[in-house]
Amino acid sequence: MELIYLYHSGFALLGEGWTVIFDYYEDSAAGNEGVLHRELLERPGCFYVLASHAHADHFNRQVLAWREKRPDIVYLFSTDICVGEMRQEKGIHWLAQGETWQDRLLRVKAFGSTDVGVSFLVEVEGRRIFHAGDLNNWHWMEESDEAEWKGYERHFLHELAILAAEVPCLDVAMFPVDPRLGKEYMRGPRQFVEQIKTTIFVPMHFDEAYQAAAAFRPTAQACGAESLLLEHRGQRVNLFE
Repeated sequence: MELIYLYHSGFALLGEGWTVIFDYYEDSAAGNEGVLHRELLERPGCFYVLASHAHADHFNRQVLAWREKRPDIVYLFSTDICVGEMRQEKGIHWLAQGETWQDRLLRVKAFGSTDVGVSFLVEVEGRRIFHAGDLNNWHWMEESDEAEWKGYERHFLHELAILAAEVPCLDVAMFPVDPRLGKEYMRGPRQFVEQIKTTIFVPMHFDEAYQAAAAFRPTAQACGAESLLLEHRGQRVNLFE
């Protein structure tokens, strides 16, 4: 199973006869240029596109145009995307928190978020893969008063407890490590790996701040998780060798 980092919170997960795209924003080079358009849209097998919510850095309407090249494409979108013109789109499976979709290869369940939309648990080839979307401890403690940031934290810990009760361990977790939060930016990912046994932790939502994302690695390792060192867009990693 291979993981390709596209950009921001966008990834491609590849297996034998299937491809899953998570939260596409831009391709691996820039815009619509890179490994996805050059290679993955031509890849044989089933092709799935997941979008956790409507924010522009997680959902790019361009994905709908991929049907011209891949008429077999399967779209799994959070229900908050289903507004306006999107209500008229055909061939999309809408998922709200707690809902599940599956076929012969893939099972996808939507969990909660601390922003809009959902997070995704994908079960494939006997592995559990989690993409957090915008689930994180968005505490902003350096900009908010104590009552406010602690309220954000309670919300996160509540959603985390729901996830951990059903999914106490994960093979792979893609989760925000966002330095915009200030000096405590690792608080959410640390709480995540403390609560849920994670084999491979994949930082995301860090824009170009690769060093800040890499700095979480010792914390992840202390909790028994191997944190991937992402160093560039288009990076490819064999997850299970």
